[in-house]
Amino acid sequence: MKFLFRNESFSFETLRTAGFATYGGADLGEVLATARLIPNGNEEAWLKSWTATADRVANIAETSLSQGHRVSAREAFLRASNYYRTAEFFRRHDPANDREVTRLSNRSCETFVAAAKLLGSPFEVVTIPYENTTLPGYLFLVDDSGAPRPTVIYNNGFDSTQEESYVAIGAAALRRGYNVLTFDGPGQGAAIRRQKLVFRHDWEAVIKPVIDYANTRSEIDAGRLALFGYSLGAYLVARAAAFDRRAAAIILDDGIFDFHAALEKKLPGFLLKWIYNGDDRKAIPLMKLKMAIDSSSRWGLSNGTWTFGSRSIAEFVRQTRQYTLKGIVDSITTPALVLDAENDQFLKGQPEKLHAALKSNSRLVTLTDAEGAGEHCHMGAMSRLHQVIFDWLDDTLAAR
Repeated sequence: MKFLFRNESFSFETLRTAGFATYGGADLGEVLATARLIPNGNEEAWLKSWTATADRVANIAETSLSQGHRVSAREAFLRASNYYRTAEFFRRHDPANDREVTRLSNRSCETFVAAAKLLGSPFEVVTIPYENTTLPGYLFLVDDSGAPRPTVIYNNGFDSTQEESYVAIGAAALRRGYNVLTFDGPGQGAAIRRQKLVFRHDWEAVIKPVIDYANTRSEIDAGRLALFGYSLGAYLVARAAAFDRRAAAIILDDGIFDFHAALEKKLPGFLLKWIYNGDDRKAIPLMKLKMAIDSSSRWGLSNGTWTFGSRSIAEFVRQTRQYTLKGIVDSITTPALVLDAENDQFLKGQPEKLHAALKSNSRLVTLTDAEGAGEHCHMGAMSRLHQVIFDWLDDTLAAR
């Protein structure tokens, strides 16, 4: 699906941003007005145009709040947060030392928290103990009754942030009576930007303290926890479920058996052989040539090198070979909803492979181009996606 741009990455990321309009995370007119100022594939113009829109909408929010218009402020803060996230998306030349990445990421967090505090339902910024530090998190409660409720734990992916959680699944969950606990794990959001924590493949070490924290909250029903894995989060959640069986259900959007396979499809065999053999002097110049002409490869390899803590783009590719369920998939016993996108440009075939390998009670659902839900993670079709997720989750938890 091409959306406003011929460039595949620009098209998808614009659809991603616009699709969150379902829950107030964007306004279509603002998206169109911003996109029309961006030449196809021009990353500097992307940064400039989305930043200008985010700043303008944030100013609207501040003005509304100062005048006592809380609903208008909440709506504008939420849109601004999404636009700030979008603005810095392609800024990956040296993100660890890029002040603009830091500034825009911080603004996305600040405006999101400002919006969440105006929701009218309980919201908390929480810290989750993790090894010798903590992970940043948010807790959304259905109400202030204190009654234990089923809860969705939102797990980010390769490039998402917990500020995306509300529009990605949080609003839909709250409407249906589910609390939502979110967090940025190593390699994600504030954990990589502020704490310099990088990805790890053994995600059970991350999920365990998150569930431990959830179980300290009386508002959360420990017997009705669902893990939601978003994009790469689908691998992370499935991996964790092989070792920690406390969740009552896992939702994999979209299913991943082997993350490295996505990179294998992008790189020719001879180049992969050089990478695997550690012949980086041959491999890296060719990889950089591909990055120079292909924005998707440039962004993906740059983002991966940063978030995985890799010394080079070649090392990043080698590290992804650890991100597989081979040898452990049989240990997953938790009921699983495996989502598939008909036109997934990143993970085609992975959901089917995972579903076939699962021994647990697994359901595979393919959402199609015909219903507007065929893109990766079903961007642009949030209502349809959430209908599938929560109809299944309601039935699965009721059967316990």
